[in-house]
Amino acid sequence: MRALQIFNEWLVKLGSWGTILFMAVIAIVIPYEVIGRYLFQKMNIWTGEVSTYSLVWASMLGGAVGLRKGYLVSMTSVLEAVPPATAKALKFVSYLCSLFFFAALFGYGLFQTIYNWKQTSPAMGLIMSFPYAALPAGFFIMFFITLEQFLELLGLGAKGEGR
Repeated sequence: MRALQIFNEWLVKLGSWGTILFMAVIAIVIPYEVIGRYLFQKMNIWTGEVSTYSLVWASMLGGAVGLRKGYLVSMTSVLEAVPPATAKALKFVSYLCSLFFFAALFGYGLFQTIYNWKQTSPAMGLIMSFPYAALPAGFFIMFFITLEQFLELLGLGAKGEGR
């Protein structure tokens, strides 16, 4: 369990820095695009693609980091309204569904990444596997974070250990 926690800490750090990087790219490219369009009546064709692909990466990595840090919205009213044993069973089912969902979307994202290897973007000629790779990257991190939480629910790791 400790190895999984260390692995997840590393993934979250990587995801955090990736989110910062892609948000910084967005923060630079979007104003550049607006200034170029409205002040100079000239727009570079690559800016739209860079901002869109950066948003995809920032969303997937940021979603994974948010899952770990508890920033995502959760519906706890049902869990609070039922007895503890029922709440634990509902969490168990919830984690299983989440693990299945993340694994399925990791597989689908990996398929799309490989499938689009020869396709290029229209403006920059970027291999489309790059933006599609955000899907398996984000869902990979989400899967392992959820796996750690699931194992904690089962009592296989001390809650909060190593965080």
